[in-house]
Amino acid sequence: MPQQPAQVIATYSQRMRVRMADRSEAEARIKGKRLRPVCGDFVELEPIANEDEWLITAIQDRRNVLARPNMRGQTEILASNIELLLAVSAPSPKPDWFVVDRYLAAAGIIGVPAAVVFNKTDLDDELADAASYLDEYEAAGYPVLRCSAETGAGIAAIGAEIGEQVAIVVGQSGVGKSSIINELMGGEALRTAEISTKSGEGRHTTVNSVMLDLPGGGHVIDSPGVRDYAPALDSPADVIHGFREIETAGHECRFANCRHLQEPGCAVKAAVDEGSISARRYESYRRLLRLTEELDSKSRS
Repeated sequence: MPQQPAQVIATYSQRMRVRMADRSEAEARIKGKRLRPVCGDFVELEPIANEDEWLITAIQDRRNVLARPNMRGQTEILASNIELLLAVSAPSPKPDWFVVDRYLAAAGIIGVPAAVVFNKTDLDDELADAASYLDEYEAAGYPVLRCSAETGAGIAAIGAEIGEQVAIVVGQSGVGKSSIINELMGGEALRTAEISTKSGEGRHTTVNSVMLDLPGGGHVIDSPGVRDYAPALDSPADVIHGFREIETAGHECRFANCRHLQEPGCAVKAAVDEGSISARRYESYRRLLRLTEELDSKSRS
């Protein structure tokens, strides 16, 4: 039976929406239980007799994957073949900067550039608290893009950062990821929801991932909002690759295998003490290292 290539552009549990080689779109389902396509995957299809749907029979090799460990300690892949990660935060709900750090770490570990997007800059009274954190990211070399999906301010700069790349937009629930994408699309492309007035936490507005084409030629993957996130890593030693300023300073450590915790002659700890590396970012590195070691220990037991 003839196979056709396609790309997964939306996921709905066991069903997918795919873009064919001729740019047309179609619905598809998965052959068997072992295949687990995600948004961004390139797949092989075969027609189903007397049906409009197609059958996904294989997943082509992935250039990269954004993943996290699930509650059972298994790796859950969120998206694949991405070229840019945009970590979104906002004054409301209250930012969890450690979650932002972990998304940036995930991007660094899989070799994908990343930027921090700070939304809701129209909330003037609450911006001062975020300034020092955003300065930390800029000092570490990350682009920081300030915007307001409400007023449209800064949206063009985000579009320019994406260019013609495939970007995934990630962050806590309620920070306005879908609203930003709506503005990038020039209209109401995605369903959005307001912050819960009772808890101040965002409601989940995107149940499954979806890839949208931008007018400028790029593509964005809108992912479900989270309350926490950690990258799925093969080894605790990989954590260092997610903190670019710590990895760079680590080249000057006395020992090549320095973990930057209690080792003598650690250039990273010296840089933290003198203030050239953010103490908060260093604590974020320590937390992710401990978490990854715990997960690694559980997987081996």
